[in-house]
Amino acid sequence: MKRGKKIIIICFCVTLLILVIFIFFKINMAKNLKIGNNKSSQEMVDNILNMKNYEAVIEVEVKSNKNQNKYIIKQNYDGENESSQEVLEPSNIKGVKITKTNGELKLENTNLNLVSILENYEYLSENHLDLDSFITDYKESNNSKYSENQEEIIMETSSKKDLKIKKSLYINKKTGMPTKLEIEDTNKKIAVYILYREVNVNS
Repeated sequence: MKRGKKIIIICFCVTLLILVIFIFFKINMAKNLKIGNNKSSQEMVDNILNMKNYEAVIEVEVKSNKNQNKYIIKQNYDGENESSQEVLEPSNIKGVKITKTNGELKLENTNLNLVSILENYEYLSENHLDLDSFITDYKESNNSKYSENQEEIIMETSSKKDLKIKKSLYINKKTGMPTKLEIEDTNKKIAVYILYREVNVNS
């Protein structure tokens, strides 16, 4: 009986030791994996702020007192001096392309009444939807900051043209890529909501 008890105790101790070793290695591997694959929150913010170029397909919802418009837009940014946005939807302004070169905006599509577009789609024509526009505001504003939760980093700033217009960019911690951009109007209501369907940022 005594020998049997000793064997049971030894088996229990060995099993417990193996379990402890297994848990230790699992925790250690998880830490190494996190350190190896994930950047810190500050590094992710810096990655966005120092981007050299990006491509994105975004879903945009613009709200005003008069109406509500939705778009799907393809964006390209190549350096500080050139960027473009091309409307994919809705069909009535499909093909409209807004190009910014050296700070100048140009609308391209001779088949449409561009004056009407400028009047009815102010956020589109004023270039508020560009990621580089957010970055410029973030760098130049004195009240820019970021916070975070378990899954996201939230970068907050205001428009340099109107400090009452607030902008919030959400970054996925796993990918380091933007997921959405919210722009509040002067009444603290969300005037523009941007969902990033596809996005690739290169720094």
